[in-house]
Amino acid sequence: MNVAADDLLTMSDAELLRAYHDARRQFAEMKFARDTHRARLAWVRAKMFVGGAGGVTERNMVIDVSEEIAKKGQELREMTRDLDLLKADIDLIGIVIRMRGASAPAGGHGEDASESDAEHESQETAGH
Repeated sequence: MNVAADDLLTMSDAELLRAYHDARRQFAEMKFARDTHRARLAWVRAKMFVGGAGGVTERNMVIDVSEEIAKKGQELREMTRDLDLLKADIDLIGIVIRMRGASAPAGGHGEDASESDAEHESQETAGH
């Protein structure tokens, strides 16, 4: 979305509300895509683990050095970054709305986009 604070200040209330709504919808769509990608990555990791030979440590090492897993992990980190940037835009729009005296928009305090991938990766590998 990438909105400028100056542009937000000059928008009418209706335009500002529309921008907030559009940004929240885009956030929800991107979050779903990111979470789906995360689940697919977990599935690929699990499939590689089950199909691998050797002990747990050896199988985990094969997964960790896999180029396919590394590429998918990088894509996931990029998706999370884009989600974080969109969340910053949503927060900026919310600030402008509050500055105008309206109450803060509801629904903006759910799961934050800034979850660390390390947290999720540690959860994924904890089951292996």
